[in-house]
Amino acid sequence: MNTRQEAGRPRLDDAARAGWLYYVAGNTQDQIAAKLGVSRQSAQRLVSLAVSEGLVKVRLDHPIANCLDLAARLTSRFALDLAEIVPSDPESESTTLGIAEATAAEIERRLRAAEPLVLALGTGRTLKAAVEQLSPIDCSQHKVVSLTGNISPDGSAAYYNVIFSMADKTKARSFPMPLPVIVTSAAEREMLHAQAMIRPTMELAARADITFVGIGDLGPRAPLYEDGFISEAELKALQKAGAVGEIVGWAFDREGRLIDGLTNDRVASAPLPSRERSLVIAAAMGERKLPGILAALTRRLVNGLITDERTATALLAAG
Repeated sequence: MNTRQEAGRPRLDDAARAGWLYYVAGNTQDQIAAKLGVSRQSAQRLVSLAVSEGLVKVRLDHPIANCLDLAARLTSRFALDLAEIVPSDPESESTTLGIAEATAAEIERRLRAAEPLVLALGTGRTLKAAVEQLSPIDCSQHKVVSLTGNISPDGSAAYYNVIFSMADKTKARSFPMPLPVIVTSAAEREMLHAQAMIRPTMELAARADITFVGIGDLGPRAPLYEDGFISEAELKALQKAGAVGEIVGWAFDREGRLIDGLTNDRVASAPLPSRERSLVIAAAMGERKLPGILAALTRRLVNGLITDERTATALLAAG
């Protein structure tokens, strides 16, 4: 890759997107402008740049082209409202590389909206990595609410809960969930959810306009187990019941159905917001998470996905 290409990479990425939307997907320049959040004149210049840089031939000669094609196929296959695919690094085993940056960019784009919105957040390694990538932005017109408790089993603040970091970065009004992630009984959960300081947070979470969550696997290295929220015996019971993934603690099987009883009776998290009236985006990648991602898409537990090429290809092969 030459120096000119390195220096202009972000601009070429935008040109590649515009070129794909125009020459492959058949969008008008007005539609491209709306989808990329730029003026019509900028969209026109980006399409021209794609041509002048040699990106447009019989096919789009740029790595982003394959990502856009995979996103379109995933959108069609799983009826998604948003799909963002980032290039895979074949030498990396990271489960956050690339998608953390893409998730941060999507969060920032939403927060720059002038109209007030409610943004709900899950927890986990991917979202923590994404929030760390956020640029400081003053968006006090918005509200940010946590879907899950922020208290670890030992009473300390849950390390991967991101609500407070979001508040520092954005100045948005934040609504934490001052609860354990998993409580001791179903009765305790009902009692805690009925508290006057908890009810408004639960109600706000249900009204979220956009939600960002991670998807945890339930294999031997399940985050819920490694982080001390469930015991080894509880993990094995979930596995025996067919659980393959979890979102904010809610465990589900290969069909995307919530597991009856077990730890789901004690999860203190808010239910996922309606996918019919809002956008619920999962940021997840990697082989270990593949069964959980596929189940979440199949059951429409989420209607948006940010992932990488390798995972997207595997989802299309399996779906």
